[in-house]
Amino acid sequence: MKKNHITVGAILLVAATLPLQSCIGSFSLTNKVLSWNNQVGSKFVNELVFFAFWVLPVYEVTSVADLLILNSIEFWSGNNPVEASTKVIDTDQGKYYIACDGKGYDITAPNGDVVRLDFEEDSQTWSVSVNDEESYPFMTMIDDNHVKMVTPEGDFRTVELSARGVMAYSAETGANEMRML
Repeated sequence: MKKNHITVGAILLVAATLPLQSCIGSFSLTNKVLSWNNQVGSKFVNELVFFAFWVLPVYEVTSVADLLILNSIEFWSGNNPVEASTKVIDTDQGKYYIACDGKGYDITAPNGDVVRLDFEEDSQTWSVSVNDEESYPFMTMIDDNHVKMVTPEGDFRTVELSARGVMAYSAETGANEMRML
């Protein structure tokens, strides 16, 4: 009988220390819900949705899921399960698989070639590599309305993020259609 109390006490002690293991995590599920709420409408609509999500316990459920499960998975595996996903796009040429690991995208073509897209936060630059070869930058964010895009000559040109700007860039580079691999 006394041995059972010690065993139960040890199990409870270990279980009680799990939340104290110092893995803060990114709380990505809760942050996704908050990000969605920020895009709903005006600040008044956002506030009403925010309040409703607290009353309906949406935020409580996502926070507990992040705290107990998702952040622990992220801590031990190094990958965020909410950020990671794979999508399949079925085209006339076959199926393309797009995998997101939270750091970038891997696009696998029907012929097996893999294109890797990575975003460098510090320089605000997207880079591309094919089949794990050398990575090349192709677009740098300047502001909300402009990007620097690579030209066929390897230079960069500032492009306005509008229909007119994209059409001008397309005409200049001869990219009449988007090609993958």
